[in-house]
Amino acid sequence: MVLLFPNRKNPYRFAVTSIEVKAAGHSYRVLIGSGSLADVSGALKGTLPPGKCAIVSDTNVGPLFAGTLAKSLRSEGYEPKLITVPATEESKTLAQAGEICEQMLGAGLDRQSFVIGLGGGVIGDLSGFVAAIFQRGISHVQIPTTLLAMVDSSIGGKTGVNARAGKNLIGAFHPPALVLDDVGVLKTLPQREIAQGFAEVIKHAIIADPEMFRQLEAITLNKIDFEPLIRRNVELKAHIVEKDERERTGDRALLNFGHTVGHGIEHAADYRGVGHGEAVSLGIVAACAVSMKKAGLKKDECDRIVDLLRKFGLPTVLPKTFPREKIVDSIKFDKKFVDGEIRFVAVPTIGSANLLDDVTMDDIRAAVEML
Repeated sequence: MVLLFPNRKNPYRFAVTSIEVKAAGHSYRVLIGSGSLADVSGALKGTLPPGKCAIVSDTNVGPLFAGTLAKSLRSEGYEPKLITVPATEESKTLAQAGEICEQMLGAGLDRQSFVIGLGGGVIGDLSGFVAAIFQRGISHVQIPTTLLAMVDSSIGGKTGVNARAGKNLIGAFHPPALVLDDVGVLKTLPQREIAQGFAEVIKHAIIADPEMFRQLEAITLNKIDFEPLIRRNVELKAHIVEKDERERTGDRALLNFGHTVGHGIEHAADYRGVGHGEAVSLGIVAACAVSMKKAGLKKDECDRIVDLLRKFGLPTVLPKTFPREKIVDSIKFDKKFVDGEIRFVAVPTIGSANLLDDVTMDDIRAAVEML
């Protein structure tokens, strides 16, 4: 649904696309447009009353956008407290979440306050987890500033921090009150960051949208219209999440395609030097190898997937010196293990995915060795 707000009596002075996502406790809107960050208070007024709030951002994003966001909030009576953390996956810890909570308490935030996550996936996960645990749960607003976060991690209510054993092992389901995607901020991103977002876009196409896969194959890289692309991915993920919000029936688990090995790669690299999207790209290649062995994926379709990842500048092979055995060791702690058995997401063909319970650690080890 496209909403037009041409004057100050309405939330925005420009066009936005509004998508409703249904969560167990409430529904929330995802607003997609360009330039909306400067007028975010208009959207909040109909969702959260003026009062104290925390803006959680990182040392890269905060200097770029926190000032604009805070100015908009103050114009409508909100009282923002900016809290900045280092721009690294290592900020996703219980200790960092606790420190943010202490700063919020020191600034006088209470159960009527809310948290805004301004940044990429790390900030969205961390700020959402803080919102889930502060005063036993307060509202969370997602303002993602990366393509990856806009198309994936900001939707669905998964929040969390990392443990020594692996990624996102400590967390909570805490759906946001609002998600605001200002497509204009993508212009500030380096190409490597844009590419990481396309890892999740390609994943969505592989598991559920063969037409989008064909469009990505045909697209010209310097002529991408991001707004409809983000809308399509938000709608796709929202549809899956609404069927299985807490990952109990298996529908939502399909979104983990490529993530079993991908998370293992991130952990083996100590979350340094390999971005999430890059790890997912490599995980997709490994999942395709397993899919050819266990699910009947044809080699020509596997080749199309690998070629598409390469088209968008994503890695498909690991350095020879990468500690592959550490990848396999960390997978044993993956959240996708149920009663000691892994539920592995495989694709029999592009546009369809299912869960397999007969994939062994030897199958995964062989796929990792091929990277």
